[in-house]
Amino acid sequence: MRFAVFLASRILTYLLVMWIGITTVFFVPRFMPTDPVEAMLGRVQAQGGFMEVQQVEALRRSLTTAFGLEGTLWEQYVGFFRNILFERDFGPSLAMFPTPVSTLIAEALPWTLGLLLTATLFAWVLGNIIGLLAGYRDDRFYSKVLEAVAVIIYPIPYYILALVLIIFFAYLLPIFPMATSVRGIPGTLQFFQSVIHNSILPGISIVIVGFGWWVISMKALSSAIAEEDFVYFARLRGVRENRIMIDYVMRNAVLPQITALALMLGGIFNGALITEILFSYPGLGSLIHLAVLQSDYNLLMGAITLSVVAVATATMVIDLVYPFLDPRIRYK
Repeated sequence: MRFAVFLASRILTYLLVMWIGITTVFFVPRFMPTDPVEAMLGRVQAQGGFMEVQQVEALRRSLTTAFGLEGTLWEQYVGFFRNILFERDFGPSLAMFPTPVSTLIAEALPWTLGLLLTATLFAWVLGNIIGLLAGYRDDRFYSKVLEAVAVIIYPIPYYILALVLIIFFAYLLPIFPMATSVRGIPGTLQFFQSVIHNSILPGISIVIVGFGWWVISMKALSSAIAEEDFVYFARLRGVRENRIMIDYVMRNAVLPQITALALMLGGIFNGALITEILFSYPGLGSLIHLAVLQSDYNLLMGAITLSVVAVATATMVIDLVYPFLDPRIRYK
């Protein structure tokens, strides 16, 4: 009974968070000063084609319907939710008209997931291992060196680090391409090799930035837990140091890190905006950047809605599984 109440409250919170987030996504683009329909008409007329007034009005009505801007604000809001819930459709993209937004997201999502998921997990594992060693064995020389490296790396602005990597490994030493350029037919070995080769440099930049934070946070957690009474009594009982570090310190220190990882994994559906712009990477971050520049309502709402759902889902999942990770927590 207690679990059922807990589960119902979490599901209700989950639905409420998604409703608030998606509602915000709906209203924010409509407060932008540019009109996507007029922008599209201007683009058509700038191409030099002559159109009668009746043709312009007909095209305006057609575009207004296609972009979900027909009717009152309430009618647009209801239609927006109906399309998301039942049709999972955000309409056509203005920037790449008439390609559907769902198609663009489906093409960009594997790129973002492949890059960010791999880089985030690698940085998390490596950073927590080094942070644990730096926090538990803080009297060792290598622990001090590793901590110093993390402290130096962490405050460096990401775009500076990415530009340095591009200058060294794409310009001075042209090992990797300066911009993403994939070769081969999708599904072939040449294609996958090209994807991996183009993803290494942006992946390294993400790992280095995330690595510093995970080391610092894990070091602080593990060093504090290492001073707890239960660790002291474990030593008095003659428990080996490696077992104390793994079973006593790490198991307690890693719990907040798992929560942070879950939220970060939900946030990867935003795409790595700066990464994808600097490396011309065709992921969700590049789509969001394009949508903002082109005032593309539908593309912007589709990409951000996906992010809202992902973060809300990650939060609910970690709420449900946390009692299994930490026996001290019970469903209430």
